[in-house]
Amino acid sequence: MSNASEIPLTKCVVFDCDGVLVDAVSSWRTLHDHFGTDNSLHLQRFIRGEITDVEFMRSDIQMWKAVQDPIYRDELFRAYSGVKLMDGAREVVEELQSNGVFVAIVSAGVDLFVSSIAAMLKVDDWIANGFVFNDDDSLSDEGVCRLHATGKGDVVHRLLQMNNLEVETCVSVGDSEMDLSMHVDGSRFIGFNPTRDSSIAAFNDADIDVVHGKDLRAILPFLRLQ
Repeated sequence: MSNASEIPLTKCVVFDCDGVLVDAVSSWRTLHDHFGTDNSLHLQRFIRGEITDVEFMRSDIQMWKAVQDPIYRDELFRAYSGVKLMDGAREVVEELQSNGVFVAIVSAGVDLFVSSIAAMLKVDDWIANGFVFNDDDSLSDEGVCRLHATGKGDVVHRLLQMNNLEVETCVSVGDSEMDLSMHVDGSRFIGFNPTRDSSIAAFNDADIDVVHGKDLRAILPFLRLQ
């Protein structure tokens, strides 16, 4: 951990959602659990870059529809009803905002879910991937890719530009190797409770601060708020 006096004042914190702000590995995985499906094979292919975000989302939806078709928006909402905020998430966001910090969520998760977390935590901005619904509110076969899981840096740059924030004042927080794309040049990154072996290895290689355990308040000592 760096000496606090050497750390630039934090003016922007960008969070991943799944596994960071909420105690769930993935908002996509939550739906697989709900429908009793398993897309771990395609997940590994996706992490290796063998399939695109759009192809990965399409494969998820195909699996769910093989179990139940049609699937309505209300059912997807119900699938998320048991997901809880990460311990300390609300307190951390309140602490940041009380110190004038801009708080955003940049997630490759499901917009249906991420939007509800963004509203619950009253963050300043958010972006996520998601679904297309038919006129009768049933799930279509395609997902919406607003950002690439390994290309979150482009979104971070846009957020900073739109809000006249300096990159040196930005800290991103994520739990997986794909979140490292938020670590844009000049900014800082905190790894939060990585669970996959590949994520732990990537964080070690990246030489970043990492906190373990499921209490988001553990990131606060790594930030300079005053």
